[in-house]
Amino acid sequence: MRERLAEIARSVVARGAAPAAVVAVAVRRGRTWVLRSAAAGARSRSRQERVAARCPFDLASVSKPFVAATVARLAQRGALALGSALGTLVEESARTRSAATALELLVAHRAGLQAYLPLYRPLLQRRAFSAHDALRLAAGALRPELRDRSDNLGFEPCYSDLGYLLVGEAAARAGGVPLDELVRREVAQPLGLDVGSSRQWLGCCRDFMRIVIPTEVVPWRGGELIGVVHDENAWAYAGHASCGHAGLFGTAEAVARFGAAVVDAMQGDSYWLSAESVEPLLRPRPGGSLLAGFDSRSASGSSAGSVCGARAFGHLGFTGTSFWCDPDARCVTVLLTNRVNLGRTHPAIRQARPEVHDRLFRLAL
Repeated sequence: MRERLAEIARSVVARGAAPAAVVAVAVRRGRTWVLRSAAAGARSRSRQERVAARCPFDLASVSKPFVAATVARLAQRGALALGSALGTLVEESARTRSAATALELLVAHRAGLQAYLPLYRPLLQRRAFSAHDALRLAAGALRPELRDRSDNLGFEPCYSDLGYLLVGEAAARAGGVPLDELVRREVAQPLGLDVGSSRQWLGCCRDFMRIVIPTEVVPWRGGELIGVVHDENAWAYAGHASCGHAGLFGTAEAVARFGAAVVDAMQGDSYWLSAESVEPLLRPRPGGSLLAGFDSRSASGSSAGSVCGARAFGHLGFTGTSFWCDPDARCVTVLLTNRVNLGRTHPAIRQARPEVHDRLFRLAL
């Protein structure tokens, strides 16, 4: 299997989708998960060191499922409630239209917030960045065409980084520690995962800057981004820490193990998270494919491909990362790349993703 995985990884690089690619597959056989991974390519266009399967990538929005699982763990323990109003958790939101919004609606992208605002803009203007102002702006950024909700299902879904910035802050305040420490405590440590913020990697891995995969060349940020989050809002807000919407770095095997743990929890076979606690994250919701912290496979054009089952769930990351889980086949597939190293509008990953995940699922099944 390993050589076939290596060929799949090489195909991503050969077609020009990204300089670096690592793929992983986890399949449950009886009581055991069997995991394999393989790597291909160079770290970036300018850095020709070979990529290894253990190299950490900027996970980008693949951070969101880790944050959602962290929230579920806190809710399971009673440290917060999914029905809590945002204004009771994040005081900066108290005088905004999102103050009464339930945390669960933010996790499920149904809080009515805009997808994105350039909260980092003061840095471009050589002005001080204010985290308090960023939270207030995010909480107040309801889509202008929306009217007040009439039920507890929220608005029509709109994938929102702003919502997850707020989710991350709410979780950190409920947990009493910075978000990256909270994710480590609730997810990475219990599951034994090589996932964390850049400051955590720098604190525990002396080779981090040598093995981490670079992302985009951004002149106003000093050139090629290495070991620092690609997302500008996350960088402005948290620096080398992490935010609800981005900021985690991890290996392909770690993402696969995380997916496997969620599948086990979903099926009531987990010491880490109960089926009742994970159910709100994976419950089908009206209006689209978005779940809560995860996405489901859409009827057509899904990056998951066409081989996985109808109940498959996963997530994408802007830097070129993705993973998909098929709970019925008990299989997880992962593709990590740094496609933004070729420019953030480089389109080849769109075709590569579904083809790679199809090949990975076929190989596993």
